[in-house]
Amino acid sequence: MNIEIGLNKKVRRAYGIDEIALVPGTRTLDYDLTNPSWSIGNVKREIPIIASAMDSVVDVDTAVELSELGALGVLNMEGIQTRYENPKEILSQISSVGKSEFVPLMQKIYSEPIKEDLIIKRINEIKEKGGIAALSGTPQAAIKFKETLVKSKIDLFFLQGTVVSTEHLGMDGKETLNIKSLCQSLKVPVIAGNCVTYEVADLLMKAGVAGLMVGIGPGAACTSRGVLGIGIPQATAISDCSSARDNYFEETGRYVPVIADGGIITGGDICKCLACGADAVMIGSPIAKSSSAPGNGFHWGMATPSPILPRGTRIEVGSTGSLERIIKGPALLDDGTHNLLGAIRTSMSTLGAKDIKEMQNVEIVIAPSLLTEGKVYQKAQQLGMGK
Repeated sequence: MNIEIGLNKKVRRAYGIDEIALVPGTRTLDYDLTNPSWSIGNVKREIPIIASAMDSVVDVDTAVELSELGALGVLNMEGIQTRYENPKEILSQISSVGKSEFVPLMQKIYSEPIKEDLIIKRINEIKEKGGIAALSGTPQAAIKFKETLVKSKIDLFFLQGTVVSTEHLGMDGKETLNIKSLCQSLKVPVIAGNCVTYEVADLLMKAGVAGLMVGIGPGAACTSRGVLGIGIPQATAISDCSSARDNYFEETGRYVPVIADGGIITGGDICKCLACGADAVMIGSPIAKSSSAPGNGFHWGMATPSPILPRGTRIEVGSTGSLERIIKGPALLDDGTHNLLGAIRTSMSTLGAKDIKEMQNVEIVIAPSLLTEGKVYQKAQQLGMGK
C-alpha cells in the first residue's frame, strides 16, 4: 500500500524485524528432525551463521574456530589483520582509549597501508589451521588486490560496501569494478552486497554473484542511517531481495542464497530473517561478545575509520561466554544471545519446518507489540527481554 507523505510524493511502508512475528502452523516436529544447513558455492555449512568481516569480530583464530563449529567467519581484507604484523597490540590500543579519542585514533590506525604479503599470510594461516578462508573487501580493494586474490588459496570472497551496484559511474580515467569480470576471474564464489532492493539483487545475480548480502545500516555499531539517511528496514529488504532470488532461480535454475546482514542480535532475530526469505545471516555484535573475539569486549563499525566521513562507532558489548557457547550452547543467558543454533532449531521444530526452505515459507504477521506485550516486570527489572 502506498502512502502519500506530501503532494505528488507517495511512499511504501517498510518493516523491520522487530515489527513482525512468526506464526505456528498445524504441524510441529521433533527437534532432531530439523536441518538448518545451507550451501554457498561449493561450501556447505551446518549452521546458517556468518561472522561479520569486522576487526572486532574475526581474526585468524576465530575464523578457524567458526569453521570447526560448522559456521563461517569472514576476515576483513582491509582491516588491522592485513595492515599490522602484530594486530593484538593495535587492538589493545583501540579498547583502551576514551570516547573522545576513539575516532581520531581509528583514523590514524587505519591510515597504515594494507600489505599484500599480510593478505596472503592471513589466508595461509587460516588454511593451515584447517579453516575456511573467506575474505571481505570493498570494490576499491577488489580492484587493487585482484591479482593477489587470484594467486591465493582463498575459498570465498565477499565484495562488500555500504551499497554495491552493477552500475557505478566513475570519474574519467579512474578504474571502476566490473563485478561480472571479478566473478569470472577469481575462480571462487563471490558474495556481493550490500543491497536492499529487488532490482539491484536481480542485477547482481545476473552479473554472476554466488550470494547476496542484504541490509544497509541496521548493524549495532553502524551509523550510516543517521549519517546518510539511507536504508530499508530488514524484514522488507530481505523479503524483496528473496523474491528476486526466487524469480531468478525459476528463470535460470541457479540458486543464489540471500544473507541477511545487520540488526541481528538474538536467536529470534535470526529465525525471523530466515522466515522473510534469508538462507543465512551475517552477525557482528553477538560474536564480538565471545571471550575469544579480537575486540576485547568492544565492537566497531567497518566505516568508523573513514578519514572523511566516519559512519560507525565503538560500542561496549562485554564478554558473555565462549564462542561455542554463543553459537551452540549450552546457554547461560535467557535473552536469546546464547545457543543461537539451538534457538534456530527449536523455532523450526515449533513451526514445523524441516529445513531452511520450509522455514522461508512460514506465516508472518505484523506485530509491533511482540517484544513488549506482557513484559512489564522484565522491563522494570531489566531481566530477560527487558534488558
